[in-house]
Amino acid sequence: MNVYSIILCGGVGSRLWPESTADTPKPFIDLLGDRSLFQRTVTRMAKVSPGRPPIIVTGRAYVGHVRRQLRAIRSEGFIIAEPEGRDSGPALLAAAMWVARRDPDGLTVVVASDHHIPDEIAFAKAVSDAAEAARRGEIVTFGVKPGLPSSSYGYIRPASALEVGSPLSRVGKFVEKPDYTRAQALVDEGCLWNTGNFMFSARSLLAEAAVHAPEMFAAVEAAVAAAEERKDVCELGAAFSAAPKTSIDIAVMEKTSRAAVLPIDYAWSDLGSWDSVWTYSALDGSGNAVKGSVVVQDSERCLVRAAPGVRVVAIGLRDIAVVATEGAVLVSDLARVADLKPALQLLPSSAAASDANLRDTVEESLARSAARLRDWLWRDALPLWWCFGADHEHGGFHENLGCRDLRPIAAARRARVQARQIHVYAAAGVSGWPGPWSTAVDRGLDYLISRYRRPDGLFCASVAIDGSVVDESAPLYDQAFVLLALATSARARPDRAQELGELAAAIAGSIRSTYGLAGGGFRADDTSTVFLNNPIMHLFEAVLAWSEVTSARLWRDWADELAGFFLDRMWDSNSGAIVEVFDEHWRPVGGLEGRTVWPGHQFEWAWLIDRWRPTIAYRASVAALYESGSRGVHRRSGLALDAVTIDGEVLEATSRLWPQTEWLKAALIQARAAPAVLADARKAVAAIDAYLATSVAGLWTDRPGPIEPGSNEPALASSFYHIVGAIDALAGWAGLHPDLSTAPTGEAV
Repeated sequence: MNVYSIILCGGVGSRLWPESTADTPKPFIDLLGDRSLFQRTVTRMAKVSPGRPPIIVTGRAYVGHVRRQLRAIRSEGFIIAEPEGRDSGPALLAAAMWVARRDPDGLTVVVASDHHIPDEIAFAKAVSDAAEAARRGEIVTFGVKPGLPSSSYGYIRPASALEVGSPLSRVGKFVEKPDYTRAQALVDEGCLWNTGNFMFSARSLLAEAAVHAPEMFAAVEAAVAAAEERKDVCELGAAFSAAPKTSIDIAVMEKTSRAAVLPIDYAWSDLGSWDSVWTYSALDGSGNAVKGSVVVQDSERCLVRAAPGVRVVAIGLRDIAVVATEGAVLVSDLARVADLKPALQLLPSSAAASDANLRDTVEESLARSAARLRDWLWRDALPLWWCFGADHEHGGFHENLGCRDLRPIAAARRARVQARQIHVYAAAGVSGWPGPWSTAVDRGLDYLISRYRRPDGLFCASVAIDGSVVDESAPLYDQAFVLLALATSARARPDRAQELGELAAAIAGSIRSTYGLAGGGFRADDTSTVFLNNPIMHLFEAVLAWSEVTSARLWRDWADELAGFFLDRMWDSNSGAIVEVFDEHWRPVGGLEGRTVWPGHQFEWAWLIDRWRPTIAYRASVAALYESGSRGVHRRSGLALDAVTIDGEVLEATSRLWPQTEWLKAALIQARAAPAVLADARKAVAAIDAYLATSVAGLWTDRPGPIEPGSNEPALASSFYHIVGAIDALAGWAGLHPDLSTAPTGEAV
């Protein structure tokens, strides 16, 4: 007989608030490090039914979670999606019917997705011990030999042995969760903890359910018959909602004569509360379990957890749980965490506060963040990068600085980085920074023009520290940033606007002749035929910047051309997404590459289209792009991911700094039409903060969280452009200085 794994994946896990929520429930949370409980369960079950992907029963709202978590551990699974949760009885019947239709003799092992079983070998042996009884038609449940009384679990009282020499017994009685005194008596009687894990043949369970739970059986049977099945998911029909909301224990196990129990003595926990999480966590020398950006001093036997973007300092605590997320904090005696559920009912309902009051709170928070980040930029970042990030001996700017010693790590100097740093200091001048921005701009322009400009008017990709050319190619991406640097410099230095405008116009002519395509659009490189989203997006940004500096028709007409090409040829208005790579007809290439979406680019395009035409006519396009980007914001980490598919499945579970900054800019834009999106802007600020948490103020990392002690991880100069763009957008929104993306000025150049 074949063995199938069934994983029940439901339940919010409210006793693990504030990390476990309806949006991201307990199974999908990393409670013990490394992987979520669901991922650990999938890995464990792969050893029980090798080569046969598990059947995962979950709510429709969590199908995306399941897919993403499976992809992250390179696993597969078949999903049975419930229209609503009806407890374990209907869930198990649906899975058993699915198995029975394909393999009438199939055996199933049923486990919860959120239990902790560290000994996978012992678990596999228990399954093997139960298999023969299951083949004969017994419905076997696994009962843990308790190490101590607990009122958190139900109990099973074993009866007589199933047969001579068998470790299994008939089930005498199921006992609901008792109080502590009753639990002590049950343990003394030899009762077992009820794990809710089972092994049976699908045929046996269905036969017993038809007799003992006919109403449930009929509703689930109708739901399975009306189910819509696709490659990896079966969506149960609406009849499922009519099934009684009942556990399999009450519906079948307490009534059937086939119930058997296998006593097991390996470590097991449902990790139902924070004290059990502490018990199974790795502890430091003082017995503390910590996770995230946490400092613990003079504290013992504590659980302290901080979500990304949140920092916690705990001093002088004993036996305390501290769990801090962006919007909620739990502080409790570890021995009292069982009181969490009733305490949560005393919290004011979120609906009690009016939307207006909520917006006021968000706006006040964002205004404070705007002032704080601008202070960080003006007081710390701009002076530090001019002092240490500029090469005052050879000219130009360094590519990076060590986060510990502020020394640059030798690297070829890319034109795009030189241009970005010029833009940064020119933008600082426009915003009113009182530092030496004009010197930085003038020296940067002189270095860029003298070292990188080719005879054809384009700018080469990189040079060495001595000024010799390293890469003579001239990608469109680099030309776009040169144009952007010239535009921002012209805005900051009106006395140089004529000179810079003439240079920009010459570059524009070279771009058209070198990269322009007869059917529209531009190549990404001057030596090969490559069709990419990214260079055109940044060319559009640079052209928009020039259209805001001068009234010359060259730039306004070109901006309209690029926007029209994007909306008509590149962007998929049906999905709302813009992919990265196209074929020669500007259609997405085949395969996964043609379905790859960078959330940061969705946000950038939303910001650019609104900047081009901030009108009602294009509001739907901006909203669709913003929604596409939002599908790539990871619910658990709160960070914009690097790459997902068009429908939001994770391709790269990493999160660089720059997508967070573009998320903030786009959220501020979208909030004009949908004020509730300001809450997203606040989340984006929290995400950015996670990258700025370095020991030297004014630096950053390209991954969230503090760097390891003693690490000299480099801060990338290329990120400064993104950081400044986000801070300027937020400061402009807060009225701290002019918005750099508005107010065209100047005469035709």
